[in-house]
Amino acid sequence: MRIELPDNVNSIIHTLESHGYEAYAVGGCVRDSILGRTPEDWDITTSAMPEETKKLFSHTVDTGIAHGTITVLLGGEGFEVTTYRVDGKYEDSRHPSEVTFVRNLKEDLLRRDFTINAMAYNEKDGLVDIFGGLRDIETGIIRCVGDAHARFSEDALRILRGVRFAAQLGFEIDGVTREGMRLLAPSLQKISAERIQTELMKMLLSPRPDMLREAWRLGITKEFFPEFDRAMAAEQETPHHMYTVGEHILHTLQNIRNDRVLRLVMLFHDLGKPEVKTVDEQGTAHFKGHAEKSREIVRRVLKRLKFDNATMQSVEKLVLYHDYRMPVTKKNVRRAMNKIGEELFTLYLEVRRADVLAQSMYQREEKLADIDEVETLYREITEAGQCVALKDLAVTGRDLIEAGMEPGREIGMTLSRLLDLVIETPESNTKEELLKHIWME
Repeated sequence: MRIELPDNVNSIIHTLESHGYEAYAVGGCVRDSILGRTPEDWDITTSAMPEETKKLFSHTVDTGIAHGTITVLLGGEGFEVTTYRVDGKYEDSRHPSEVTFVRNLKEDLLRRDFTINAMAYNEKDGLVDIFGGLRDIETGIIRCVGDAHARFSEDALRILRGVRFAAQLGFEIDGVTREGMRLLAPSLQKISAERIQTELMKMLLSPRPDMLREAWRLGITKEFFPEFDRAMAAEQETPHHMYTVGEHILHTLQNIRNDRVLRLVMLFHDLGKPEVKTVDEQGTAHFKGHAEKSREIVRRVLKRLKFDNATMQSVEKLVLYHDYRMPVTKKNVRRAMNKIGEELFTLYLEVRRADVLAQSMYQREEKLADIDEVETLYREITEAGQCVALKDLAVTGRDLIEAGMEPGREIGMTLSRLLDLVIETPESNTKEELLKHIWME
């Protein structure tokens, strides 16, 4: 098998080889090249010690020299070059307490997580595939290098990474590897929230976000996301639904494009249902107030997983309004745009569609037609430039002061009242017309 290495990668490998060392492209870049994907970066492994590598290149950075990694700067790019190594004891289920540099490629590849990530390549030797990574790519399997229990004991994050790789590549997880994940899942509690967040988002943004189901089956989600486990167990005894809350969520994830905010909204939109569920005398379930409860869960979980405030605020608002419905008139759509925000309104429409498409067939056509009507009116309102927010109001606080109002709280209250007027009657949004109303109760 031939892999086309970038010129700079070849140059680094050839420089190391010309001085008597071994060197290979290794890991994810080899895997992605075989799969026909463009690697995000190119890592190089070598028999040269870090100091020996540094002597061969004029521009290097000690990015992780204690673990054998230096970055070689070439042609404006940085390439990580790491000495063959074996890892010492993993005392925190994430990082080895020490590493030992070795001169043997096989020993280095043995410490890697999955067979598809344990292949090396250079032009001289071709593909070095000691553990059957190419076979596993061809058959679509995620399999640990060597003993699965040992690999996950070394680094618990590999458990979540394995599910994420399966989601991204459309692969299945080998049975022995799955059992190792199941047994070692509790060790994920030792992993930082930031690392968990990264892997979770990569899974959610993959072609198979519903692989979260596999993480649930293996007991992985309960270690960092027990709210999802409760949703998987919650039935929905109502004509509008045909899945449990959790299965409904998984289907909505498949129904929406792979946008960071949208996938998070679908993940969280119904998580409050188990907490508010009631069942009437006829055996029908009700979930009154679930949107607000789901919003609370958004804040709690996204804080726990160290998400940024901007993402949190957008997801919270869309979760709160994901089920917001109104009689389909322009006035009501303008009011909805004001509540939800112009910048989020098209996302709200996408959320509603994804939600309906993961429900039962009961009234589905009517629900989708309702969303279509709202979207049509939204387009007309937007194209007409109608005001739905204070920023587009024809008067400002300064205008009110110039008209004789005292600065203070009353200014804000008056502007809000004028905005209500304009939402009701868009033609009122002129300075002259609005100033007529400023003294009205």
